[in-house]
Amino acid sequence: MISNPKDKITTSQTVIILVSYIIAVGILTLPRVTVDEVNTPDVWISVIIGGLIALFISIIIAKLSQQFPEKTFYQYSQEIVGKAVGRFISCIIILYFLILSAFEIRVLAEITEFYLLERTPFWAIIMPMMWVGIYLISGGINPMARLMEIIFPVTVVVLLLVLFMSVDVFEINNLRPVLGVGIAPPLKGIKTTALSFTCFEAMLFLVAFMKQPEKSVKVVLIATIIPLILYVVTVVMVIGAFSIDGVVTRTWPTIDLIQSYEFEGMLFERFESLLLAIWVMQIFSTFIITYYAASLGVAQLSNKGLVPVIFGILPVIYLIAMTPKNINDLQTLGDIIGNAALIIFGIIPILFLSINKVKGAKG
Repeated sequence: MISNPKDKITTSQTVIILVSYIIAVGILTLPRVTVDEVNTPDVWISVIIGGLIALFISIIIAKLSQQFPEKTFYQYSQEIVGKAVGRFISCIIILYFLILSAFEIRVLAEITEFYLLERTPFWAIIMPMMWVGIYLISGGINPMARLMEIIFPVTVVVLLLVLFMSVDVFEINNLRPVLGVGIAPPLKGIKTTALSFTCFEAMLFLVAFMKQPEKSVKVVLIATIIPLILYVVTVVMVIGAFSIDGVVTRTWPTIDLIQSYEFEGMLFERFESLLLAIWVMQIFSTFIITYYAASLGVAQLSNKGLVPVIFGILPVIYLIAMTPKNINDLQTLGDIIGNAALIIFGIIPILFLSINKVKGAKG
């Protein structure tokens, strides 16, 4: 049960947490990974369809969690399928959040080292961020929500600003022809784009903290539409600037887009450092959400205090984060996480909601 009123968050805070969770790493890599699958300029169609699929799954999760007020998935799963099975599935989800948090902090280190702090050891970037994360999440969900309320609007403004300032290098012909080879290529990219919307699993525990859990469906609707708009604008501007052939050769195409232009005589002539500074905070936000989700799960399953668990799993996250040997290994890990998310959260919530409805009908 979530009994402390300080652990309650508003509807708008829940939306901001979810949006922050979605757009962290995905917006930097989505153009490349999707173009690699689609191989036509119709990537924006894949993004829209993938977003709608993610929205459907999000609504299922929200509906499921609504039926167990003030309880997280780690708690109510045992009521639906029994203690043993519920704890086993909860452990799988905890492992997912652990690996995802390690992935996020490693990506943060990769970007920081490559663009901002060259030749800085990864551990020197990761460890301070992890300790700051511990300090923040030890206070519970509310300090995290307040931090994201500060970061989120700045992120959106800066992102849209730097994207639309690239209009001079934008070429509309790079987006043509629309559906030139049919609908099949965009359909191939649906899986990849849907992975970029993997935030819906956070509702498995966030609904328990909401002051108005009955608005959780509204939350996921808004929290999907905002990233959907940002993603479509991003892929259109990136492909319009580089073409599909230019996008697939770039590791971080969105950042490369910002580096492709400059404005002389302005306070900032180049804007990638501004974007990166903001985006480091955005990725950090995703890291603390997943770190908190894993810690909360372990604490609730073991009936231990949250703070000792936060410190206890810190070395595990660090070791996982340091496991990939290079950027290719990291991208492979990201693909594995995304595929796991679709399988776990595309099946389990629907199954649990169905079981609960059957049990309710029999009751």
